[in-house]
Amino acid sequence: MALSYELIKECRVTGARAGMLHTPHGSLPTPVFMPVGTQATVKAMSPEEIKEIGARIILSNTYHLYLRPGHELVRDAGGLHRFMNWDRAILTDSGGFQVFSLGALRKIREEGVTFRSHLDGSEHFLDPEKVMEIQEALGADIIMAFDECAPYPADRAYIKDSLGRTTRWAERCQKAQTRKEQALFAIIQGGMYPDLRQESAKQLVSLDFPGYAVGGLSVGEPAELMYEMLTATVPLLPANKPRYLMGVGTADYLIGGVSRGIDMFDCVLPTRIARNGTVMTRRGYLTVRNAPSASDFRPLEEGCQCYACRNYSRAYIRHLIKANEIFGFRLTTCHNLYFLVHFMASIRESIMEGTFPDFYQEFIARFGREKEV
Repeated sequence: MALSYELIKECRVTGARAGMLHTPHGSLPTPVFMPVGTQATVKAMSPEEIKEIGARIILSNTYHLYLRPGHELVRDAGGLHRFMNWDRAILTDSGGFQVFSLGALRKIREEGVTFRSHLDGSEHFLDPEKVMEIQEALGADIIMAFDECAPYPADRAYIKDSLGRTTRWAERCQKAQTRKEQALFAIIQGGMYPDLRQESAKQLVSLDFPGYAVGGLSVGEPAELMYEMLTATVPLLPANKPRYLMGVGTADYLIGGVSRGIDMFDCVLPTRIARNGTVMTRRGYLTVRNAPSASDFRPLEEGCQCYACRNYSRAYIRHLIKANEIFGFRLTTCHNLYFLVHFMASIRESIMEGTFPDFYQEFIARFGREKEV
């Protein structure tokens, strides 16, 4: 079965969408947050625990899996699903963001990108055809076209040249794809120039991909600028196909993206800050490793039904983190992922009930307003 998207309800005020994404490894409600399993594992969590929090799709990283353990080994293991014992949907990114983040370690030309591994300095070459070969070996349900993720800030001439290359590479990915059961998404670029974002969207929509991602945002620009780019871009995307905003994972950005018509999100942030002793709540962030939690016997968030909040106090979790006990970081990770998965479910419910504008306003009114949660 190939991927398909079913739009169920749309907010007439904002354009927020509730839908169902049907994949070869199950259907999932949207809008959806996808936990990131960079190296074929969501850090600190087992596949069973990821299922228990309610996640139905995760993301893995083409660049990292290509370098280690190698896509051929994953293919020989039966693909990512069997290799990591995950029987639900998987999305793999193209590795473009990671390659272009290497800075001086990479060289871009029309054919592709030469880069040096961050692991051992060995030289590699990735082009659209190679990226498709790698992702087909990994066997994810959704795969991404190889794009050029331009830096921020960047001048207009560079961005215009870059988005043209991204379109040409997307065409090459289409031609190289042999496994049609995998849904190939294109990635819209264009920097922080609304008209170039629109140009990129028009070029890629004309190529008729099963889904579209918006890349090159949440890279250090102000939130208002990110939203301006989304407002310029999203209306040009087909209503009957999924829309994915790459690399966004804070509650305010998630609801802001949904309100502008985005269906899918991913980010390493919730697991990364969990390892620093910080957790997400509906009112903002709690740094549980700080002194105020030392004798606080409340859960991380009142009313939360995650495993950590049902069983342990802030004081206990702080003790574990201060003692550098792995279990403490597992608990904060569990909470953050549960929070985002269920936050998205609440957003979806409000869209279905026709109350999303009120839900949005109530959330924004209280999020981040208090110094300590």
